[in-house]
Amino acid sequence: MLAARGIDVTYESIRYWCLKFGNRYAKMIRSKAGPSGDTWHLDEVFILIRGERHYLWRAVDQDGETLDILVQPHRDKRAAKRFFKKLMKGLKSTPRKIITDKLRSYSAAHREIMSTVIHEQGKRKNNRIGCSHQPTRQQERKMRRFKSPAQAQRFLAAHASINNLFHVGRHLLNAAHYRLFRERAFSEWSRVTCAQNVVAA
Repeated sequence: MLAARGIDVTYESIRYWCLKFGNRYAKMIRSKAGPSGDTWHLDEVFILIRGERHYLWRAVDQDGETLDILVQPHRDKRAAKRFFKKLMKGLKSTPRKIITDKLRSYSAAHREIMSTVIHEQGKRKNNRIGCSHQPTRQQERKMRRFKSPAQAQRFLAAHASINNLFHVGRHLLNAAHYRLFRERAFSEWSRVTCAQNVVAA
């Protein structure tokens, strides 16, 4: 988009813009977001940061909206409990059902933190969240891997919120409704970015 307007910028410039504005935009988008679904899909995927393996924990609802992410060095019971607590604190709600793979850390954390919530396990049942990792892999390649856990957390959390805004379920809508929802998404994006520009000025 910038190149089409005759503006040349470096990758470092874009990285600094993301650091300065990304989380602010994401917070403003989240503040206007509607309630999340009552079925949560949880999964973790490994990412390499400076040659060391870390795990990106992610939760989405039944509509594919990203609820939250957390970058951690482990995927044990303690890590699962920490992710559960972050989810419930950030969303201020409890789901009706959670769906995970068969990692035993989920079961252990579920018994202690969400014992009243239905817990289903199964690889095929969790296909919904498996697809949600694809944008992360694409961004990881474009950025030539993340430089630190903190940088990965900041970038991916902001990217998830902004991606939710433009995730309108094209395959579920006819052309007219799709255009309407896209227009609403861009209108909200303009509101958020213009408001931030006023604050920054």
